Amino acid sequence: MAGVSGCMKYSMFIFNFLFWVCGLVILGVSVWIRVSKDAQQELDIDASLFAGVDLLIAVGSIITVLGFLGCCGAIKESRCMLLLFFIGLLLILILQITGGVLGAVYRSQIETSLNKTLLEKVNELQSSTGEAKVFQEKFQKFERMNHCCGLLNGPADWGNNFQALGGNKICECEPEDRESDLCTYFKGKYIFKKPCGDVIIEFLEDHLLIITGIAFGLAVIEILGLGFSMSLYCQIQRK
Repeated sequence: MAGVSGCMKYSMFIFNFLFWVCGLVILGVSVWIRVSKDAQQELDIDASLFAGVDLLIAVGSIITVLGFLGCCGAIKESRCMLLLFFIGLLLILILQITGGVLGAVYRSQIETSLNKTLLEKVNELQSSTGEAKVFQEKFQKFERMNHCCGLLNGPADWGNNFQALGGNKICECEPEDRESDLCTYFKGKYIFKKPCGDVIIEFLEDHLLIITGIAFGLAVIEILGLGFSMSLYCQIQRK
C-alpha cells in the first residue's frame, strides 16, 4: 500500500504553521485595538471604525482555526482535521467568488448607496448639532489633507456654515497652493475647488485593482491548499 509523501506532509505543516501564526498576529493586534483605550487614542480610532476592527477579529479567528486544523491534520495525519480544513477553505473560496460576482452585478446599486451616504454627510456639514460639529472638525482635517472642499458640490455643501464657521478657514488653500490648479477664488478667499467626494471615489477606484489582485492571489493559495489537503487526505486513506 502507498505511504504518505513526507515532502507534501511537511510542506503542508510549514505552510499552515505560518498561516496559523499570521492569524494569531491579526487576532491579537485587532483585539488589543478593540479593548485598549490607549491604542484607540494613539491610532486615532473612534467608534465608527469598530466595525472594521471587529471584521479583523473575525478574519484572524478564522485564519487561526484553519491554520490549526491544517497544521495538526498534516503532522498527525488526521483525516478528520484535513477534511475540516478542506471544507473551511472551500467555503471561504465560495464566499470570495460570490462576493466578487455580487459586486460586479450590483455595482450600480453600490454606487447609488455611496452617493446616498455622501448626501447624508452633506446634511451633517450644514447642521449645527453637537454631533455634526464633531464630524465637521474631522472633515476639515480631511479637506486640508486631501486638498478638497465639500463632498459633492464644493463649498455649497457647507451651506450657511461656510460663513458661520469662516474662522476655521473652511476649504481655504495654503498660500503656496493659491497659484496652482488646485484652488479657485470664492467669496473673498482662495479655496480648494475639487469636491472630496471625487477624492473618495478616486481612492476606491485606485485601490480596487489592488484588492482584486490580493483576492486573486488568495484564491490561488486557497486552491493550492485545497489540492494539497485533499491529496494528503487520500494518501492517508490509502495507507
